[in-house]
Amino acid sequence: MSMKHLLLVGVLALLAACSSNAPVIDESLSESELYRKAQTDLDAENFGSAVETLRALEARYPFGRYAEQAQLELIYAYYQNYEPEAATASADSFIRLHPTHPNVDYAYYIRGLASFTRDQGILERFLPLDMTRRDPGAARDSFNDFAQLINRYPNSQYAPDARARMIYLRNLLAAYDVHVGHYYLKRGAYLAAANRGRYVVENYQQTPSVGDGLALMVAGYSRLAMHDLADSALETLKLNYPEHPALVDGKFKHHVEPAVADMDWLEAASVGVIDAVTAPPPRMAQTQMEREMERQYQDAVAALPREIRANTTGEPHRSFWSRITFGLLD
Repeated sequence: MSMKHLLLVGVLALLAACSSNAPVIDESLSESELYRKAQTDLDAENFGSAVETLRALEARYPFGRYAEQAQLELIYAYYQNYEPEAATASADSFIRLHPTHPNVDYAYYIRGLASFTRDQGILERFLPLDMTRRDPGAARDSFNDFAQLINRYPNSQYAPDARARMIYLRNLLAAYDVHVGHYYLKRGAYLAAANRGRYVVENYQQTPSVGDGLALMVAGYSRLAMHDLADSALETLKLNYPEHPALVDGKFKHHVEPAVADMDWLEAASVGVIDAVTAPPPRMAQTQMEREMERQYQDAVAALPREIRANTTGEPHRSFWSRITFGLLD
């Protein structure tokens, strides 16, 4: 580990220690004051304080006008505060309690993000790790969460980002199975290696790992003296992936697992979504207060007399006679 990473670890540990004391929420604050304080904390990216404020708002005013919005923003605050388990639990609760809420798709979306980072600590998010070698359980859960979002709400504003992340996750899961296959090869479990390679080929089409899966099949079947199967896999590898590193001058070479530094294909194949995976998720498009202000404005406009309301377009008021004569006699 480089000195830069050691310093980063030290700084983060110090910040975590300094922020261990939860803020005390004033008992005299009203519902609207608590909500405004939570919004201020979120805008300032003070997510720990935002979590405590939103929890206080939810506990003190469970049936208030800001209750549902506070629950949604609490999911976001938990995620940003590196509490993926709490974010997932809050999202599940919101989906169960408010299945027809107009913004329930946001709960599905943040749940997918929380599942992906569930097994990552604060330090692991900043240190260089090969995600294709980690336990894929959280990645599979995240893929399924995003799939639910897309299936239930295909026109959601979060659906395009969810689809891009699913591409990344699918490539990552395929690469993980390739690593497992190489482990089997090293352990002498040649049939298991060949079967894992076949699984990648059959289940992860259109991912960069298909070539590695074919190479695993060639290596495994060759060591088992199953030459017909090995030759078939080799011909398919030559035809579809002539530049694969396992092929040297058209002949199969013992397949060496690619190093982490050589895994740039993952970013290219994921349409650059790796940067998006680490980017903070968007907040709700409008807060509860903004929506209420918009509603009050529309109600006020609707309450105006018809003659005055007609002038809100910015056009000069015209009489009935002027309209039927097309203004020729004005």
